[in-house]
Amino acid sequence: MNVVLFGATGMVGAGALIECLADPRVQSVLTITRSPTGRQHPKLREIVHKDFFNYESLAGEFASCDACFFCLGVSSIGMSEADYTHLTYDLTLAAARTMASANPRMVFCYVSGVGTDSTERGRTMWARVKGRTENAILALFPNAYMFRPGYIQPIGDVRSKTGWVQTAYNVLAPLYPVLRPLLRGTTTANFGRALIEVTAKGYPKRILHSADINALAESRTPTTDR
Repeated sequence: MNVVLFGATGMVGAGALIECLADPRVQSVLTITRSPTGRQHPKLREIVHKDFFNYESLAGEFASCDACFFCLGVSSIGMSEADYTHLTYDLTLAAARTMASANPRMVFCYVSGVGTDSTERGRTMWARVKGRTENAILALFPNAYMFRPGYIQPIGDVRSKTGWVQTAYNVLAPLYPVLRPLLRGTTTANFGRALIEVTAKGYPKRILHSADINALAESRTPTTDR
């Protein structure tokens, strides 16, 4: 499969990139990013793209991709609903609409979050906006999957860009195996593997939580390019 990946410099996207580069079923990975990932691999090709609200110049690239892993997102803390909508709904749909036009059969995997509000009418602002975004993507793509993880533990050399957040992850790492059920958790490695599995095999649900993500990851045949 040929994958286009958004958010490869973030924690979740970096984990997805590592798994894509390691899995022999993934033939190529195209990252769309504002800055280079710093990784090199024969499968990897990067496009530094400045305008994340316009992708007309990349429609031809998207047409040859089998899947999009959209791991790009921002925190809603301190933001108005209008601003958060612009950087979540508008930004995501700019890419999704171009891809749906170029390749409507593409598998589109969107990283959302636990608590997302599919009704779009709840009290929590970020959850409404995420729900609206999910619903729009599901309407665009017959093969779309919404990933709603709870806690995500970084694995290997994957790191959060926020120092105090990474410190918290370091403290929790030894406890994670015990705390995973309570945290409704997964890992960056499992998350990346689940993205690949759902593209390769499909899944009976279109909205996936951490239990689904872990089940998909653990169903993977352990053959890699590492």
